[in-house]
Amino acid sequence: MATISCDTLDWYGWDQDGGSVHDVIGTRCDPYINRLLTGNNYHYCCHSYLTRALAAHSGQPLHQAEMLVHDVLNVFMLTGFTPDTHQYFMKASPVRPGDYLEFFAEIDLLGALSACPGGDCSAEHSSDTAACYPLQVEIWKPAKAALQDWQQPAINPYPRSHGI
Repeated sequence: MATISCDTLDWYGWDQDGGSVHDVIGTRCDPYINRLLTGNNYHYCCHSYLTRALAAHSGQPLHQAEMLVHDVLNVFMLTGFTPDTHQYFMKASPVRPGDYLEFFAEIDLLGALSACPGGDCSAEHSSDTAACYPLQVEIWKPAKAALQDWQQPAINPYPRSHGI
């Protein structure tokens, strides 16, 4: 879908606890899991922010916009599994002002961004008082000459039969 072409946190690698940045093992926080875990409704999480933003931008009702809010890449988030119990953990991110990820979209993408309302997830999570910081997004169009040897990825040949 996209290729990461630059990552200013690539120096981090894996730490002594088995943690690394740019989490793909966890999901974003959402009101459904929160309801299951706590019995309460909580609307100030990434899933709800992304759904509301997409609905407002597209003019779609919330239930339609929500169907487009799915897979996530938790950039800058530091997570892992403890070596002894294999327990999932979150730690304070090593991100610094000016750090960034650069992506090259290999296909047309709908992207949305939410600065985690939980703030530093290693200390407190889904908090209305956590410190959150602004993020900057820039979208660039490459010069045509830069793409002269590039080819769009082939569509996966899986026949979509799902065994039937």
